[in-house]
Formats: sequence, C-alpha cells, structure tokens
Amino acid sequence: MKEVVPLAEGWSLRHSENLLPAQVPGCVHTDLLTAGLIPDPFLGVNEPDVAWVGQRAWTYVRDLRAADTAGEQYERTDLVFDGLDTAATITLDGRELGRTRNMHRRHRFDVTGHHGLLAVDFASAYDEAASVRALTGERPNVYPEPFQYIRKMACSFGWDWGPTLVTAGIWRPVRLERWSTARLADVRPLVTVHRGTGRVEVHVEVERTAQGTARPLAVRATVGDGLAEARGEVEGTHAVLTLEVPDASLWWPRGYGDQPLYDLELVLVEAGPGAEERPLDSWHRRIGFRTVELDRSADRHGTGFTFVVNGERIFARGVNWIPDDVFPSRITPERYRTRLRQTADAGVDLVRIWGGGIYEDDAFYDACDELGLMVWQDFLFACAAYPEEQPLRGEVEAEARDNVVRLMPHPSLVLWNGNNENLWGFRDWDWEPELGGDSWGGGYYLDLLPRIVAELDPTRPYSAGSPWSGSWDHHPNDPAHGTYHSWEVWNRRDYAEYRDSVPRFVSEFGWQAPPAMATLRRALPGERLAPDSPGMLHHQKAEDGNGKLNRGLERHFVLPVDDFDRWHYLTQVVQARAIATGIEHWRSHWPVCAGTVVWQINDCWPVSSWAAIDGDGRLKPLYHELRRVYADRLLTLQPGDGDDGPVLAVVNQAAEPWQTRVRLRRLRADGTEVAGHVLDVTVAARSVHRWAVPQDLAPAPRSTKEFLVADSEDLRSVHFSVTDREFAYPVPRYDVAVESSMGAGTGTVEVVVTAHTLVRDLLLQVDRLGPDAVCDTGLRTLLPGEQIRLRVTGAAETGANAVRAALFCVEPA
Repeated sequence: MKEVVPLAEGWSLRHSENLLPAQVPGCVHTDLLTAGLIPDPFLGVNEPDVAWVGQRAWTYVRDLRAADTAGEQYERTDLVFDGLDTAATITLDGRELGRTRNMHRRHRFDVTGHHGLLAVDFASAYDEAASVRALTGERPNVYPEPFQYIRKMACSFGWDWGPTLVTAGIWRPVRLERWSTARLADVRPLVTVHRGTGRVEVHVEVERTAQGTARPLAVRATVGDGLAEARGEVEGTHAVLTLEVPDASLWWPRGYGDQPLYDLELVLVEAGPGAEERPLDSWHRRIGFRTVELDRSADRHGTGFTFVVNGERIFARGVNWIPDDVFPSRITPERYRTRLRQTADAGVDLVRIWGGGIYEDDAFYDACDELGLMVWQDFLFACAAYPEEQPLRGEVEAEARDNVVRLMPHPSLVLWNGNNENLWGFRDWDWEPELGGDSWGGGYYLDLLPRIVAELDPTRPYSAGSPWSGSWDHHPNDPAHGTYHSWEVWNRRDYAEYRDSVPRFVSEFGWQAPPAMATLRRALPGERLAPDSPGMLHHQKAEDGNGKLNRGLERHFVLPVDDFDRWHYLTQVVQARAIATGIEHWRSHWPVCAGTVVWQINDCWPVSSWAAIDGDGRLKPLYHELRRVYADRLLTLQPGDGDDGPVLAVVNQAAEPWQTRVRLRRLRADGTEVAGHVLDVTVAARSVHRWAVPQDLAPAPRSTKEFLVADSEDLRSVHFSVTDREFAYPVPRYDVAVESSMGAGTGTVEVVVTAHTLVRDLLLQVDRLGPDAVCDTGLRTLLPGEQIRLRVTGAAETGANAVRAALFCVEPA
C-alpha cells in the first residue's frame, strides 16, 4: 500500500548567510515575522517597509535522508508539493528535479534512491513576471503591478482593499509518497441523480511503475456503508466504474433542505491468483447527490441567470469571498469553518470565490458542503488582459485541469466562472485599441476553459465571466442580460439609485466602511484616529476611498468635523443602509432578479473596505443587516414610481406559504400616529407580494415631519420621504439598563434600551466594551415607548456608563 510521509518539519530559510527556522506550509513573510526580522506589515504604516521581501530571491532547505527515498521496500518515491509560491527551482543534492511557475497547481518529482540537501529556490515574483512580459509584450491592467504575467494570487500585488505583500514560499503541504506497481493519479467522480437514484460514474487514471506496466490491476469503489459497490479492470492506465444508489437523499442549499453527504472510497488493487488482491493505493472523498442547472433563457425582460438546484429555482443570497489572509498559509481549517459559519448565519446561501485570489483549501469546500453554502468558483483571472502565449497558456491549462479534478467531488460547487471583469474590461475600458490585436484572455474564457469543464466536469454549468451578458450581442455588463456588476453607485452616485434598475443577477455591488474600533486601535497603535490620519489613510486602498465615503455620508447626514467617533458610526450606517437598499429592492423583484452577491463578506487584513466581517474577524453593522435582508422572510417599503406612493413588498423565500398581518402606520416625528391600517397577507412559498400603500397612509412626497412604518411579527421596515439631514428628528432620549443574563459565570449580559422618542438606527458598538465582546444585533429603530434587549457576550466593561458611551444613533442635523 502506498505510504505517505509528511515533510512539514526540518525546513530552514536562507536569510543572507544565516539559516532561519521555517514553517512549512508557510511563506517568507511569516518566517521573517516569527524571527523578529521584519515589523508586522498589518500595523501602522509598516507595509512599505517590507516591500523588499517580494523583490528578492529566497531559498528553503532541508535534508532528505537515504532512508527517506530508498527503493528497497517501494519501487518509487515521489516528492509532492501541493503548492509552491511561485517561480521555483527544486534541487536534491545539487541535481535539478524541476522548475515551477504556478502557485495554483500541484507538482510531483521522482526522487527514488536520491538523497541529500533538498533546496527550493524561489525567484522574485517580479523577476518572473518581467521575464514573461518580455516574451509576450505589454497588456493593460487596472493596477500598476504585473500580476497578469505570473500564475500567482493576484491580490498579493495589492488591490483596492489589500496590501502589496508579494509572497514566496512552500504555501501548501509537501510530502513523500512511496509506492509500488501503480498509484491513483486522478479520480473524477461524475455525480448525478435521476428520479431518486443517485449515480456515480468514476473515471480513474493510474500511473504505473516500469515493473508494473503489464500487471493486472483493478479498482474497487463503494458509496456509503455498502449502499453501492463496483469493481472495474484497469485497461492500460484507465478505468471507469459506475455505482447506483437507490433512494438517494438529496443535497440542498441551506434553507432548502438538508445536506446529506456520502463517503465515496476507492481502492486500487493488483489482481492476484484466485480471489487474492493486493491493495496498492486508496482515495476517499465525500459526495452529495443533487442536480444543478443555470437557466439562461431569454424572456421579455432580457436574458435570465437563475440557479436551479434539484428542480427548485433559487434567488441566490450571495457574498463575494476573497482570501481570508494575505498570507493564505495562515488560514487553518478552524478559521475557514468559523468564517463560513458566520457567513451562513448571515442568511447567505452562495459564496463566490473571486478570481483575483486562490482556489481555496479543501477545508473550505468541506465546510461549504456541510453548511449548505453553494460555491461559485472563478477561474483565477481578474481585472487585466492576460497573455495567451507560452509559457502562460500551458500553465493555465494545467492549473485548470488540476483544480477541476480536485474540486469536482464537492456538491457545494455549483458554477465554474471564467474570470472577473475581463470581458467587460476588453469592451469598455479602452483595452481594445491598446492591445492592437494582441491576445488578452478571450481564448481562455470563451474556448479553453469551457472545453476543459465540458471534458472533465460536465455535471456543472460554466459561465464565461462576471459580468457577462451571455454573448457579444449585448454589452458585457448589461443589467438586462446575465450577470451585472453595479459599481457606478458606490463610485459616483447615491445608494438610493440602486433602485433605478432590476438586473437579472447582481454578482457584485458594495459600499465601504472602516473596520470596528477595536480593530483600528490594534492595527494603528498610539495613533490619534481621524479619517485622514496617517494610518487611516494607509489602510484605505481604494482610489479616492475617503472622498467616496464622505460624499456618500453627506448625501444623508451632516459630515462630522473633528468627531471621529461620529464619522465612524455614520459611515457604518451608510454602508449597512446602502447594501440593504439594493438587496431589498432586488429581492422585491424576484423572479426577474434572481440573485445578489454582495462585495464582500471578509477582509484579508485590517482595512477600510466593503467587507461585512473586518480583518480581525469582527462583525460590522452590515453583517447584521445581511442577516435581516437575507432572511427567508423580509418586509420592505419601496418608493413608488414618480408621484406614486410607496409600495409594500412582502418577500417569502421559505418553503411554506406565509400568512401574516402587517400593521402600517403614518407617524409624526414625535411618534404620534396620523393614520393606520392592518393588512392581512398570504404570500405563497418562494414568492413576493407587492401592495401599493394607499394615499392616506403615505407621507407627503417631501415631508420632513412624517414617516411610514410597517411591522409584521418581529420584522420592521421604515420609509422616510427625505434624507436624514432634512428630517425633523427629535433629540433622541432613551434609558439604558444592564442586566445579568441567566446563568452565573456565563459572561453574558443584556443591555435594555427603552426609547422615549424616535430613536433611528441605534447601534451598540460592542467592541468598545472589550475587544472580544459580541452583540447579537446591529442597527435598530425604536418608536417612543418601545424597548429592546441586546445580548452581549465577552464584554470587559458592563457598567451602564460604559454601555451608554458605546451606544450611537441618528441625531438631528
């Protein structure tokens, strides 16, 4: 049987003439940090001080003993790297084993009988990119860094939310594999289900040793605990087995059903005389039975883009995912699970892995399988024209084949997507004239990648890009066709203008805010915080980011002067409101709009960004708004068209009809009721009910003293006809009490807030009570006489004065 020997220990990093202890998996930056040789680039303005790390070559070394690679018991010993970042030369005892130039694929080298000093020499990624650019010529790029000339995590060269920390290192596990006769080289399970019967068609590729060339081989496969079994002979290096599972339980996205997973196990055997068989290698994954389609049919609204899982049409409640750390080797399976559990708890059912990052670790997809999070996987191209010449083309094909085969067992994976914004860039960002006929990546997205997916994984749909209208007959970012990225609003307009259109599927839109205060204090130690203080500006990577934050804030509030706490609170409010405005509008137009994918759920370091969970893992108010607007049941008041009054939309994405009573009230700013109405509503499953609010209930179109409230069960929606800076808010008055929660020593308290006036968007910035404090809710609007209870865990301070100082709300202009 094949033997696997991890090579995580015993590595050193050459630094000048010295050898430093090295962690594998890891990278140069993390090893230098551990040795105290560089400052933490996440703190203050340290980032530029470590730029030299990415500019030079580095070497990792360790000894391989003769006993490690001897061929006495095994015919073959392979050295296997799951990830080398990026341009590397591997030598053993001075003998070159091979060269690599791709962070995103695995590499294998025969080291049978060889031993001595194992060295992995990494060239500077900048030097590698320059050598490729010299061969292919220049290509346009939205950033000044050369990431399109090297198959490496693009965002390590910096992005509008990320630092420029160009890594090198053995970033995924490395091991020795000792084997004889044959091994399993590739296993591709095509998992389908039809009329209740699950079907697994397993395609197997085998590698043989010289001695094993003519030996009879077979593959045995099982699903579950004896639910299905199959055996097949290996013809040359190929075998195909088919297993059928009667009455297979279906895997569903979260909110639609359960996520049953089945163990699929394979054993490669050498057939002996009689019934005797010798096991040579084994393979195990978990699979799930489900069907997934993408309905892109044309209708009177344009061209659709609707996920259909097990025949159920789905409004996708999505988020975009970037690498959770700019040093990906630091992301543990536990960290993946924590972040994805947070994501699922926000009501999300789809995670898009963005094309400027990485193909994530298997632990990511395992967690998505279990949590019911659908995965939209970009191939790794983003925001640039990519050369299609060698040496890149061969690397792109090998990378795509490697990762399609690696990831296809996961039932959570529902879409392969060709790129991020490159089709749009080619057509709309003046790339065409600059390219002058040179290649730019179109051959990848429209030819190579769809052919690879069709060949290796025909069970899943492929889309050429995001955004993409489906063909060149329409603009790539046409909201009426396919997927749409909405960035004009953040860049130039008010968030209310999300309501100007109903795209078929919004795969990117977002609004910025700074991270939590505790995150800022940790990342900017000793700094007097201000929007334009040195550390704040350094941790704001977006072009004119603070200008856009301030303009967005000023459209609704008076811009605070010399009051960072107020500015910080209001930017958080605007971010949460902006995203809620878009999602509520688009969800209210299901099934024309079939999904929203918020930019973004997470951060890779402490930074002002579009994230709902900041770089230290703290939840912004946006996170709690996602929980509200992505819940199965949503109540929303939408402005009417023209002079029409508001519209009440009651959204039910649950599997059962929703019978509810909605109370509508037109109120004065002081809380006095002017008019009211109770509406009994029944909304069918997976449906939306829209109801025009009668004229006598609607505030006047420009009323500064009246507003509309809709309540149903524990849901609330408010509608104001003017911006906050124009509305006649009373001075907010409320009482605060702190009560210990049930159970001594639980560390949980309840903050009880009783309103005496209208209190708009009350927020407890709970991290002000301690860096580990968590609150169960975000922005809340209270009417006079109402009371809410906020559950707080992990707070270091729980006195009423400290709690009151951490409470913020909208105040009169």
